[in-house]
Amino acid sequence: MTEAQRHTIIIAEIGVNHDGSVDTACRMIREAAEAGADYVKFQTFRSESLVCASASRAEYQQRNCGGEESQLQMLRRYELTANDFSILADECRRQGIGFLSSAFDMESIALLESFGMDYWKIPSGEITNLPYLRRIARTAKKIILSTGMSTTDEIRQAIRAIEKEGFDKKNITLLHCNTQYPTPMEDVNLRAMLSLGEFGCGHIGYSDHTIGIAVPVAAVALGGEMIEKHFTLDKNLPGPDHKASADPAELRAMVKAIRETEKALGSSDKHPTESETPNRAVARKSIVASRAISRGELLTDDNLTAKRPGNGISPMLWDSVIGTRAIRDFLPDEQIQL
Repeated sequence: MTEAQRHTIIIAEIGVNHDGSVDTACRMIREAAEAGADYVKFQTFRSESLVCASASRAEYQQRNCGGEESQLQMLRRYELTANDFSILADECRRQGIGFLSSAFDMESIALLESFGMDYWKIPSGEITNLPYLRRIARTAKKIILSTGMSTTDEIRQAIRAIEKEGFDKKNITLLHCNTQYPTPMEDVNLRAMLSLGEFGCGHIGYSDHTIGIAVPVAAVALGGEMIEKHFTLDKNLPGPDHKASADPAELRAMVKAIRETEKALGSSDKHPTESETPNRAVARKSIVASRAISRGELLTDDNLTAKRPGNGISPMLWDSVIGTRAIRDFLPDEQIQL
């Protein structure tokens, strides 16, 4: 991707913030499209295929959801059907926004194959799931690989597993990520996103779980080409991910800030821009007479100075002017001519 063509892909991660309601999910699709996101992303899973009955919830899930239920019981509330996802994909098409969903089990991969998604998103928790990685690699044309909780060796092994299925790693986008919800600022470690480029994949980006929009915008400024941000209609809703998500106003602000950052990044070529070129004459200086000078008089440091505007002889040519003789009379402040 060249500098002139830069367009950061922005994914509004709805995840399970629909709280099991297709109507809520459709409203979120409309809000994300209005905000200017490129894609919305859901999570597709069969609860019994994803977790054991005895699996406990993450600490943030316990804190945000309360109660004594297991992870399995919690996930059942957010599970959507195949027909639900068809409705959501149709709504995405109507709103002109891309549909994506992360599959969390083999059955869900099979379900999502029929949706023709542009990318297959491998969530951080599946990066060490070899059968899953192989299955995705055989299915996908483009892969987004989230690297939360991962060591560099685990990332390398995952990429190799995908490549062994004949998949070109240039079609992989690696996302730096921290899976704590919300992520403390001191744990973001955003510079690690840049080190992902060392794996030789096609693109790098950032999946964000911080409060606010500063970090994803900073990721774009550092060179991130894809940003994923959790999205909710209301941070105060019950559920595991709402509090660490952007509400509609924040999503709009984030998209706007990212697009402005893209413009501001511009080109690595240093040159006067079109808007500032007129200021060259205004802000720079020319060689002028510091006092009245008579025709034929020797031009010296004593009778010359540099003053605005800069539409005459540049002071950078000072040494070429010194020692020549005035071609005519010059008044004080009059630009010297040779």
